[in-house]
Amino acid sequence: MDELDGNPHTQDEEAETMTASEVLVKLEEAWMNEKFSPELLEIKSDLVDCMLEQVKEMEENIQRAKKNDFRVFIHKMEIDRIRYVISSYLRTRLKKIEQYTSYILDKEAERSESDIPHLSPEEYAFAKEYLENIESHFKVLGLRHMPPNLQTIDSKQTAIKPNLNSYVFLKVLEDTEGVIVEEETADTGEEVMNLVKGDQHVIRYRPVASLVQSGAICLI
Repeated sequence: MDELDGNPHTQDEEAETMTASEVLVKLEEAWMNEKFSPELLEIKSDLVDCMLEQVKEMEENIQRAKKNDFRVFIHKMEIDRIRYVISSYLRTRLKKIEQYTSYILDKEAERSESDIPHLSPEEYAFAKEYLENIESHFKVLGLRHMPPNLQTIDSKQTAIKPNLNSYVFLKVLEDTEGVIVEEETADTGEEVMNLVKGDQHVIRYRPVASLVQSGAICLI
């Protein structure tokens, strides 16, 4: 990192020192996982906040740089790339929240205080307001004209759910043994795979969902 860059270090939740470049790699990985995962994943607010701060510092340093410094052009391109990744990541999450609002809020309500929330405070507030507006719209359009016993919306029955059995492309980041990719049935036996670092596979999402969350694999 040169003098046009901002602060080259940040700290993650495990207090490990990471360069801004390493944080960007992690953010891009989170972006791709979110893009190709059928469900809403854990929000990576720390990565987003870190890169937003990095962009701010880079912009401030650009203002102080000489006008003819070629690195200014390169760094402006890098800033645009970072902003695109962040905005696409957040837009992808917002689209899922709008599509699976009831399901996501129900899942969030089931988490204990020790569990890591999948929604940021801003996303949670948006989801709540969005669901209230949708339910109010339904009531005005049709539910109020129906018998009293049919005017209540049961989110458990009406919620649209992501298809966790859809197939995904993945790349293995960490060796993982004994992954059950198919449960035993009356017709077929249990299928177990050993995932080797660097390998790529096409697998149903559900069996490897926890590996996406843990970072053992990434979606591509």
